Amino acid sequence: MTPDHSRRNFLTRTALAIAVTPFAQLATSSTANATPVQPGIEPFRGKHQGGIATPMQSSTYFIAFDMDDTAKREDLTKLLQAWTDAAATMCAGPAQFDAKADHNQPSGESGATVGIPASRLTITFGFGATLFEKEGKDRYALAKQRPEALVDMPRFAGDQLVSERTGGDLSIQACADDPQVVEYAVRILVKLAIGTASMRWAQMGFSGGFKPGETGRNQMGFKDGTINVPTQNQTEMNKFVWVGKEGPAWMQNGSYMVIRPIRISLEHWDAMKTSFQEETVGRQKASGAPIGKQHEFDKLNLDATDTAGNPVTTENSHAAMSAPENNDGAQILRRAFSFDNGITRIAERWPPWRQLMTFDAGLLFQCYQQDPRTGFIKLFAKMAQIDMLNQFTTHTGGGLFACPPGTKPGGYIGEALFM
Repeated sequence: MTPDHSRRNFLTRTALAIAVTPFAQLATSSTANATPVQPGIEPFRGKHQGGIATPMQSSTYFIAFDMDDTAKREDLTKLLQAWTDAAATMCAGPAQFDAKADHNQPSGESGATVGIPASRLTITFGFGATLFEKEGKDRYALAKQRPEALVDMPRFAGDQLVSERTGGDLSIQACADDPQVVEYAVRILVKLAIGTASMRWAQMGFSGGFKPGETGRNQMGFKDGTINVPTQNQTEMNKFVWVGKEGPAWMQNGSYMVIRPIRISLEHWDAMKTSFQEETVGRQKASGAPIGKQHEFDKLNLDATDTAGNPVTTENSHAAMSAPENNDGAQILRRAFSFDNGITRIAERWPPWRQLMTFDAGLLFQCYQQDPRTGFIKLFAKMAQIDMLNQFTTHTGGGLFACPPGTKPGGYIGEALFM
């Protein structure tokens, strides 16, 4: 099939792929945290994209794409339109079989989620820097609209980034409280991209069991994300997360997402004394409270010393290094998941530096911010050098993506960029 023929059949493939029973018109939302239109439903349309301020779900599937070399600007906009329509449909409720479909033809509905609730599914889209310009080429007449904040990520101390798991022109992240729901959503969106964009890298993830309003635990056994931007506080969200008038018009009410798979030497970590783990993290393992305090959300003891004059919270502990007080007030909205890809062979980062099989597991770190230069990059540049956790962690990939604002009925993701 020629590229032109493939493009002419694009909308046909789209209709086939999302051949599900129509749903009621989605209600619009002023925020991603608006009251769902029905239990288990997160509105797709709205001022902001879902999956950013949305309360954490238990499963995620992130995937990055490269645009095909033959793709044109109109192919890109058609893809974004098709993705938007499919995402809105899937977020609205469970799929259903088409009773009138010809059983002698491939089904547009795989059946993987028939009868399974939407499970608070959100689908968040992002644009990488290479969508605007790649190897000096302005492929889609977008180079002049690349935001200043969408920078080329610097290389940090200790990075061991694998090129095949780094970057991407486009990104999709599906999150839900059911792993099959997110896997199905990604499969549908990948199908729609055939002939226009190709898969580059992906990572599934999960979050530790926790009750709504509580901080979940990571694989190291510690509460993850105690200090975070409060998503219900619009003043704080506007200050740290949502892009305002300082950004280009097409990105206003959107956010910049940094995502980095971080392999953790869990076997090495589990062999450490609990006291050393707590010193490294800067918090108590059981309660999540700062060292010397009683409750998780008590203020960190950054200036307190013990009877010997030593800091109660070690200066290069993870909590101290990431604290806003030590970073000119900088904050990011953390939305991290754990991952486990099975096992892999690596070289130990501690004596005797053996080659061994170990868990390919760790943290799918993710954060949103108004500007990565004053958010993640500012925070991590120092942490990458002296954070005590570095002896257990290795950053293996990732990317920076501009996540545009949400959409209105009839519109598509990033539409203002192409006007």
